[in-house]
Amino acid sequence: MLDGIKRWLAGGGDSAAQEWEGVAPWAAASKYTFRGVASEGFVIDGRLGATPWRLEWGPSQRPYISGQELRIRSELGLSPELQLVVMNRRLQEQMEKTVYEQFVEGVQTRIDNQTPPEMRWLVMFAKIASEALAPIQERYVALASQKTWAEQWLAGSLVQALKELRVDPSVPVVLMIGRGRLMLRTALADAELRPLQNWLRVFEIAMREARRVANDSPESISPSTAPSGWSQSALPGDERN
Repeated sequence: MLDGIKRWLAGGGDSAAQEWEGVAPWAAASKYTFRGVASEGFVIDGRLGATPWRLEWGPSQRPYISGQELRIRSELGLSPELQLVVMNRRLQEQMEKTVYEQFVEGVQTRIDNQTPPEMRWLVMFAKIASEALAPIQERYVALASQKTWAEQWLAGSLVQALKELRVDPSVPVVLMIGRGRLMLRTALADAELRPLQNWLRVFEIAMREARRVANDSPESISPSTAPSGWSQSALPGDERN
């Protein structure tokens, strides 16, 4: 009982915070930086080699994700002209329906910068039909401004990692590259350690594979490859795109 009173006095009575109990020690053991955000979620900063990444768990920033969202991002210094996205098929179908209703049957006549880029790209780019996607083509689709680059990115271990990560088809999953940044978004109601670790593993594989392709295609690297500093405000998100 005394322990319970101590936890209550320290704020440990919050059920959401208790769910994070395994996350903070894991972050510390992994030499990551953990920061809780009251009534919001948490932020974890880490590195893959010399390249930093940021993981956020908090309120959704996208209309297609309800409740809590897991976001992981990293500045890779890729060309801003490179735009590609991998998303689960059910989300792709829902987005296409939304685009049709809003911009064909609705009153809007154009897609502007307020529309999430992943939704704009559904209109701008054709779906990639590639052998690289074969192992996951029943669950995921890919679109890109540079088809060859995307095929090379997917031809490595990334597709296998996505295949091994069993996710309910109804859960939105978006893995995208835009403005030189790699970003992963997915719905995650509870901040349980194992799903966080699994998604981070996929993200770091995507980072390595992007670097591999960039090294083989120097033209896809931005003139400035230095990662930009993170914003001081992480939750809610410091950037919409």
